[in-house]
Amino acid sequence: MKTNMGTVDRTARVILAIVVAILYAMKAITGTAAIILGIIAVIFIITSFIGFCPLYVPLKISTKKK
Repeated sequence: MKTNMGTVDRTARVILAIVVAILYAMKAITGTAAIILGIIAVIFIITSFIGFCPLYVPLKISTKKK
């Protein structure tokens, strides 16, 4: 599994996940929206730490500098 995510992409995903966590903690998002955004936030964190996004493979996208 080759990494296909650059530093900016990884940082943006972590920041978005933190924003979702803060919104959930402040009860700004609830119900189904909170569940869906929470799942996306967890996926963002996981893909950021491993540096690989499976969705990029079929689309032939790489944000990593060459």
